[in-house]
Amino acid sequence: MPLTPVAGTVPLLCAMIGTTSFDGFSQGPTWNSLAPHIQQRFLDLGLSADTALEVTFTIGLVAMVLLIGLLYRLGVAGMQTVGEGHRTDELAGRFVHTLVPIALAYVVAHYFSLLVYNGQATAYLASDPLGKGSDLFGTASATINYSVITATGIWYVQVAALVIGHVCGLILAHDRAVAMYRSPRHATRSQYWMLAVMVSFTSLGLWLLSAAA
Repeated sequence: MPLTPVAGTVPLLCAMIGTTSFDGFSQGPTWNSLAPHIQQRFLDLGLSADTALEVTFTIGLVAMVLLIGLLYRLGVAGMQTVGEGHRTDELAGRFVHTLVPIALAYVVAHYFSLLVYNGQATAYLASDPLGKGSDLFGTASATINYSVITATGIWYVQVAALVIGHVCGLILAHDRAVAMYRSPRHATRSQYWMLAVMVSFTSLGLWLLSAAA
C-alpha cells in the first residue's frame, strides 16, 4: 500500500532518522568532546548538573534532526530547479516515501546488537517478571550469550542494512521520478540530487557506526 503523505509526514521521518543518528553520534568521541563544553555553559547559567546535561543532549538531538531535515530539503530544492513547475513542498511530499527504507536501515544498524544481546534477557525475565525469584517457565537461570555473534558479524549486518536501505531509497526515488516527470531527461537530472542526498545519508550512517565502534 503506497504511503500517502499528510501534514507532518516529512518531519516525522526526518525525526526518526535524526533521533537514531544522534543515538549513534552520542556514543562517539566527537560528541563526548563537545558535550562537556556545552554542559558547562548551562552550568555557568546556574542550572543543576542533571538539568544542564538534559538540555545539552536535547540540543544535540534537535540539531541532528534539523541536519537530516536540511539534507533532505536541499535535495528536494535541487530537484525543483530541474523544471516542469514542481513546487518544493510538492516534491518533498511526493518523495518522502524514499526515507522509509532509510529510517528502517538506521534502526537496524543502530539497534541490531541491542536486540541480539539484550533480547535474550526475555527468557529469564519471562520466568521471573516481578524479580521475586519465581521460575514460571524454567528459564530463570538463563544468561545472555555474547558469543552468539561476533563484533565483526554485527558490523557486517549494520553496513549491509545501511547500503540496502539507501539503495532501496534510490530505487523508490527513481520510480517516482519516472512517473512524475514528462521528460525522461528531467527525471534523470532530478535523481542526481536525490543521489547526493542518499550518498550523504550513507556517509553519515557509516561515519556514525565507525565513530561508535
